[in-house]
Amino acid sequence: MNLEEYFARTGYKGSLEKQDLETLTDIFQHHIRAVPFENLSIHCGEKITLELEHVYNKIVRRRRGGWCMENNQLLGWVLKCLGYDTSFLGAYVFNPHQNAHATIMTHLLVKVVIEGKAYIVDGGFGVSYQMWQPMELVSGKDQPQAPGVFRFTEKNGIWYLEKMRRKQYIPNQNFSNSDLLEKKECRKVYMFSLEPRTVEDFRFQCTYLQTSPDSLFTKKSICTLQTTNGFRALIGWTFTETTYNYKENMDLVEFVTLEDEEVEETLKEKFNITLDRKLVPINIKGSYTI
Repeated sequence: MNLEEYFARTGYKGSLEKQDLETLTDIFQHHIRAVPFENLSIHCGEKITLELEHVYNKIVRRRRGGWCMENNQLLGWVLKCLGYDTSFLGAYVFNPHQNAHATIMTHLLVKVVIEGKAYIVDGGFGVSYQMWQPMELVSGKDQPQAPGVFRFTEKNGIWYLEKMRRKQYIPNQNFSNSDLLEKKECRKVYMFSLEPRTVEDFRFQCTYLQTSPDSLFTKKSICTLQTTNGFRALIGWTFTETTYNYKENMDLVEFVTLEDEEVEETLKEKFNITLDRKLVPINIKGSYTI
């Protein structure tokens, strides 16, 4: 494991000496545009494990992506090696279908402190809820980014993240009522406390999320990647490409349904992913939005 190999994977060529917000943002953006948020291992017969060396080999050497426990663990390691003050936090993801936050802590975040200010760095959420810049940990402040306006609010020591999106233009009207589309303009994302966590705190969740029939990740094969002006997503057989703010206060969301034989080709062309095993796509409706 070495930083040079990681930065060759993400294409980052900037400073390694400064521990400032600008450098952190640059490293972070290179990560989310090179490393997909994906759960494809579950759907091609591989086990997802949390050992850092395994995560490193998967993402850096095999040029795969991962979910939050992999992406953010790797990011945390990189930032710590560079001298940043980092720690892990645990979040409870909001489920819009139940209109409630999950009761299990399934989302791993990175907190970074720079010159006394705390920031949340989350490279493991994907789709339209993927932040593009570290977010300052302050309550009630709108933080506009390319994907939309993010905001933290704090109540009794619990922090809540929400996101306001733009209007959406969907050229293919066959998808205008797709369950993959986010219907609300303001959406809760997750809640968390500032209690420091370790990777050990996520062992049970890692197994649960890839085995339980109730898990979003067993119901859908997901691969998403941020681009310079939006993001791409392959969920089951549905490929979407979103362009942020392509017109004033309007995002463009384009949908295509793929044939079986187009899935692997699309993973190579659009996400730079080549799988070692055969993927079995799945998309059980009603449990994921973009």
